Amino acid sequence: MAPVIFNRLPLLDYPLDFNFTFKNKPLLGKNKTWRGLFVGVLFSIIIVYFQKSFYEETKFLCIIDYTQINVILFGFLSGFGALFGDALKSFFKRRLNIAPGAIWIPFDQIDWIIGCNIFISFYIFLDFKYVLTSIIILSILHPVINLIGFKLRLKGNKF
Repeated sequence: MAPVIFNRLPLLDYPLDFNFTFKNKPLLGKNKTWRGLFVGVLFSIIIVYFQKSFYEETKFLCIIDYTQINVILFGFLSGFGALFGDALKSFFKRRLNIAPGAIWIPFDQIDWIIGCNIFISFYIFLDFKYVLTSIIILSILHPVINLIGFKLRLKGNKF
């Protein structure tokens, strides 16, 4: 949600695809910005820092041993991977003439989860149980968080 929360900030408000097109269609679209990438990765690092800070109190909930990770690297890979997955999905949405912001189930729910898992798997081992658990739990939480963002008028659509 960090990129959505900061969408009114003019800093780095420029499309990731530099407005290039492919077969007369935008590569990603104007909604994928450098600001979103920067803010998303930064907040991912901050969230991982907090997760590591509270690890001793919450380790019974954790699949990852936060004592063994580098906060900046893990946060960067998590955030960048999630946003890469989202951008890749947007590329395919443009090819299929699906409008930006239009719902594309189940890809809107799992694109960022799969991207995040792929990128962090270069740093730590992820067993199948972890990947499957993250897809199930986060696929359920994602629409709920989006609905909250919509109700708070931070997002233009519910899901």
